Amino acid sequence: MKNIGLYFGTFNPIHIGHLIIANHMVEYSDLDEIWMVVTPHNPFKKKNSLLDNHHRLDMVYLATEEYEKIQPSDIEFRLPQPNYTINTLAHISEKHPNYTFSLIMGEDNLKSLHKWKNYEAILEDYNVYVYPRVSEGIVENQFKNHKKIHRVDAPIVEVSSTMIRNAIKEEKNCKPLLPFKVWKYIDEMNFYKK
Repeated sequence: MKNIGLYFGTFNPIHIGHLIIANHMVEYSDLDEIWMVVTPHNPFKKKNSLLDNHHRLDMVYLATEEYEKIQPSDIEFRLPQPNYTINTLAHISEKHPNYTFSLIMGEDNLKSLHKWKNYEAILEDYNVYVYPRVSEGIVENQFKNHKKIHRVDAPIVEVSSTMIRNAIKEEKNCKPLLPFKVWKYIDEMNFYKK
């Protein structure tokens, strides 16, 4: 049975940090594939700051097309909004009964996991793979020794989509922080310039 890691994000835009983490997770854990789940609306983010769903999905396709074990997913586009992770997990598990699904998240998200809708059910039925974040420090909470939480010693990448959007707005060269085809797409579409 394939073990699929679900890496949720608005990917506004997807950048090299996302790819480094996804690739490390699939190469250095027991995950067989990573699905980059493009989130149409994160309940904790303002919707008006997001590019249209199809543009963010297109960028994830462009960024992952050369990675055999990393796939884009628009599964949440067809679910009621705003959506919650527990709903997506139930839907995707029902749709793909021959796969095992796990969550991938940064240590910063682990700190707030107890605020997620039905987080207890998530931890009962799904494994969570956590990558470190320098700015957040070590999580010392109720999840420290949880049997479903697996810390992966992934490279620490301090690149953010917010930083990239701001750099583009300020007319800075951020080409090294983006997969080339994503940078080209953003440049040709004049995204994030205002």
